[in-house]
Amino acid sequence: MADFKELLVWQRSRALVPTLYSATGNFPPSERTGLATQIQRASVSISANIAEGSARHSLRDQARCYRIALASAREVESLLLLAGDLYLIHSRRREQLLAELNQIQRMLSGLIRSCVRRPATSRR
Repeated sequence: MADFKELLVWQRSRALVPTLYSATGNFPPSERTGLATQIQRASVSISANIAEGSARHSLRDQARCYRIALASAREVESLLLLAGDLYLIHSRRREQLLAELNQIQRMLSGLIRSCVRRPATSRR
């Protein structure tokens, strides 16, 4: 079992959480329990599912957790786009966050591919 704390994708997704909390902290009160909370929860889910996946014994189970993390990253992406449409987040900040999310998504896709391609008897 790999230590999830050593995975760069986990480190980056974890570092993204406080940034997203900060970015959504200025949302109007009506959105703090709506869109802001949804962005925050989905962002936490990314790193949590990476950690869970690293503890799974089968590559299939690992890949499943990493796919859930990827889905959460895509959810955050969609929500940030909506926040921009609603003028709740400055376009420059949103683009920076989307760029980081894109890198995390690429890393997760690579992690998923590595689980799918490795023989079932191989384990890190």
